[in-house]
Amino acid sequence: MSYNILSLNPGSTSTKIALYQDEHCVFTLNIDHRSEELKPFKKVTDQFEFRKNLILNALGKAGFDLQSLDAIVGRGGMVKPVESGVYEMNARLHEDLVLGIQGEHASSLGGLLAEAMVADIPGARAFIADPVVVDEMTDVARVSGHALFCRKSLFHALNHKAISRLYAKSVDKPYEELNLVVAHLGGGVTVGAHQCGRVIDVNDGISGSGPFSSNRSGQLPAVDVAKLCFSGEYTLDDIKQMINGKGGVMSLMGTSDMRKVERLAMQENDPKAKLVMDAMAYNVAKEIGAMATVLEGKVDAILLTGGIAYCGYIVDNITRRVSFIAPVKVFPGEDEMEALAMNGLAVLRGAPVKVYT
Repeated sequence: MSYNILSLNPGSTSTKIALYQDEHCVFTLNIDHRSEELKPFKKVTDQFEFRKNLILNALGKAGFDLQSLDAIVGRGGMVKPVESGVYEMNARLHEDLVLGIQGEHASSLGGLLAEAMVADIPGARAFIADPVVVDEMTDVARVSGHALFCRKSLFHALNHKAISRLYAKSVDKPYEELNLVVAHLGGGVTVGAHQCGRVIDVNDGISGSGPFSSNRSGQLPAVDVAKLCFSGEYTLDDIKQMINGKGGVMSLMGTSDMRKVERLAMQENDPKAKLVMDAMAYNVAKEIGAMATVLEGKVDAILLTGGIAYCGYIVDNITRRVSFIAPVKVFPGEDEMEALAMNGLAVLRGAPVKVYT
């Protein structure tokens, strides 16, 4: 039996959609959202109708009949910590996606959009898969340096898992038998220790830990941040933007476009651009080294993925620093749309689906 699956991946400034017939992608589109379009919406969930209409219009122009869909799989959002897997939309999951109980994130719209769209399609099902809150961390990894705080698992779980399985297939071994360090290099940077199919430790890619990225500050000096908070010069929203949105390369170079920074460094010999790129690679390499210690040095491979993995200079810089640990394999870009569809396809073909409670 053949199945038609729609993947939905809402991001902060775009909505990606892709149609699959079984394993084959037949249509894909990246809908960009200008800042002035999103400015009227106070909360991410307020963008629901806006994004839904754009998706429906795009599919209509492509001549696709929504009634032929068997499933819609949305990117998972900021719900409670869950195990890796596919979750079917239910009332509790809907409620927690709307509330954003671990914070606001555009990915929360994925499940809500999927649920709303299948409501008019007899027999179709709505899922989310490997949301950003996948939590497989060990107890010792959760302990921070203060009783009021614990370390959280917030990372690019969907791409981490998809790339890990892709690598496992390439070496003809089960993912569940490998120890991997995976570094997702994108708008956020998350580096995780994968031990036998579970991400037992990973830096928080949203709240401020680990390496800096194109627009996130990563780990900052805590006392200096506290001084800013009480200086009277900044609001809470200002501080949040410093950490996530206007930090990292955006703060250092005035742009979050790594292609522009790479061009400045490589073609125009801009010393500041080169220093920033070196620093990004340096910090990622340090985090990879840290995750290698989590695995007690027993690392089968180091995987570099995400959009910044297209940047040869940064990849070469990281590789030079960490290749003594394990072989470095590069999977540039993101495999998230296919990963969403294949997770949905597996459930339609009989794989177990999890229930969010």
